[in-house]
Amino acid sequence: MQNALASAGYPERVLVACSGGPDSLALAAIAAYFARRGHVDGHPVSVAGVVVDHQLQPGSAEVAARAAETLRELGLSPVEVRTVQVASTGFGPEAAARDARHAALESAADDLGCQAILLGHTLDDQAEQVLLGLARGSGTRSLAGMRPFRGRLLRPFLGLRREETLEICDVEELDAWHDPSNADPAFARSRTRVEVMPVLEEKLGPGVAESLARTAAILQQDADFLEDLANETYLSLVQRTDDGAWLPEDAVRDLPAALRFRVIAKAAADVGGQQPGYGRLQAAEALLRRQGSAGPVELPGHVSVYRLSLSDLEQERAASGGPESAASATAGPREAVRCGKLVFRHQKSPQQ
Repeated sequence: MQNALASAGYPERVLVACSGGPDSLALAAIAAYFARRGHVDGHPVSVAGVVVDHQLQPGSAEVAARAAETLRELGLSPVEVRTVQVASTGFGPEAAARDARHAALESAADDLGCQAILLGHTLDDQAEQVLLGLARGSGTRSLAGMRPFRGRLLRPFLGLRREETLEICDVEELDAWHDPSNADPAFARSRTRVEVMPVLEEKLGPGVAESLARTAAILQQDADFLEDLANETYLSLVQRTDDGAWLPEDAVRDLPAALRFRVIAKAAADVGGQQPGYGRLQAAEALLRRQGSAGPVELPGHVSVYRLSLSDLEQERAASGGPESAASATAGPREAVRCGKLVFRHQKSPQQ
């Protein structure tokens, strides 16, 4: 906890997110220790608490109220319960619940003036995250797992095993709530936790969870480097228009594959889309190898991407006439390119 708060620049006011489970209760107990001391390494600190009620299970309000009372007994102040509506997002119930929870946490942090939000994810959670990413064929970003800190979110317990948080609760005499969904085989994460990880530990020997978490830590450095490089590259190439954006196809085609796919994904996000899966990215990237104008390829979030060939561009310029069309033929790469375009446009859904 001390290292996590130091890495965040010693925030004066922090918010503990607690479900009432053993991981987050142990987190609250350790945070309460620093709250009672009033400082971390001599830097003043106060600790608030929030419990998010997702309303997904019978009796969830009672569980949330009990967790909030435990936080108050530990000395956290103020403590709030935030009730959320989990809307379907098309990415599964776990993702929808996570989105609703994070929105509630950010809102609570704003209202309470907290500079950091503490989450109780453990090394076991990290290992499960990496394993799920492998099973789904995800890329570097997913395999990098959860970050120790991102924005206001801090995860001080990513180096602790789950049994250690249980031990903290025993020592502190905290009665933790055990979420029944954690053992529900309907959820992929639950199956990974209850069925897959124990088999891996049995067949491959102890240390599998630590190895998976170590893989995430290594890949985080790689992912950060590629993300920064892709962002710089995208900003140097993108041309924004009133109805979307476009990229010069020759420049995109010449990029290394690791950057090319990331730049295409950034263009889709820039015009209002969502992160495309690898299959959709492959389909969009394949437009660069087509002859003539091609597409559109539909990407998540109502984004269409298509290739506009050089011959079609020249026909457009000739049809428009005037001095601007003549100047475009000799313009620099930021104004017009002597090659085709990869065009991205957001198509509003019928509901919108």
